[in-house]
Amino acid sequence: MRVFITGGTGLIGSAVVAELLGNGHTVLALARSDASAQAASAAGAEPIRGGLADLDVLRAGAARADGVIHLAFANDFSSPEALANAVAEEGAALAALGEALGGSDRPFVVCSGTPPVPGRASTEADPIPTDGPVGGRSRAVTEVLSLASRGVRTSAVRLPRTVHNEGTGGFAGVLTGIARQSGVSGYPGDGTQRWPAVHALDAAVLFRLALEQAEAGTAWHAVADEGDQVRDIAAVIGRRLGLPVESVPAQTYGPLGVIFAADQPASSTHTRQALGWEPKHPSLLEDLENIQP
Repeated sequence: MRVFITGGTGLIGSAVVAELLGNGHTVLALARSDASAQAASAAGAEPIRGGLADLDVLRAGAARADGVIHLAFANDFSSPEALANAVAEEGAALAALGEALGGSDRPFVVCSGTPPVPGRASTEADPIPTDGPVGGRSRAVTEVLSLASRGVRTSAVRLPRTVHNEGTGGFAGVLTGIARQSGVSGYPGDGTQRWPAVHALDAAVLFRLALEQAEAGTAWHAVADEGDQVRDIAAVIGRRLGLPVESVPAQTYGPLGVIFAADQPASSTHTRQALGWEPKHPSLLEDLENIQP
């Protein structure tokens, strides 16, 4: 099928584009810059110039496609205001895409996050939290899934806290970046909180499977590693960078501090059984060995 994708040149999106093309699909990729357009073309996709704020461009891209995958996000965590603006921009974009797909029975796959559940690993049946600094993203995804009643084959691929490839990406990548800047490989609290993870190439397979197979209104967990302790993640980062490993205040991570401090393991048992998804690429702790000093 012809697939319109947002965020198709990012760490996850570029893997999804390659996965789609490698399995017989064609791709239209939203490109907000000349560099993104060139990257999309080089990957074998047809670039469509525009950003998440260009709602008419999004509607036109969806109209040309047999299905849509949404991955783009501003990723501006510099302040609570910047994060709120990014969340609002994404919400408007999802509403526009959903409107364009209404009544078509075409697939619309969005990304979400795995929810934290006190005392156990979360499952696909658990609701995503709609409060906190990124609660607006969850509310927007919930609205998308509700379009199942309006003739859209919606599904959500819930991504873990770190989607990685060659030692970069996700919250672990944020820890690495802050470690380089501060000279300390830090972790919030006692570091026993657990973060789930998945390799980008494995996540890409699940996005394709959801596009091809998922029933309307369903959620899936792209989780390969159920939960690594953050202090273990920081230990690998510190060793690779030659830096001390220490506990640091949660405020070090700005508006994400409360999320970074939370224990949030996740399971993908149902996803693996229902869609036949099986991660094959290196685990997070193995992949972090690719970090270069």
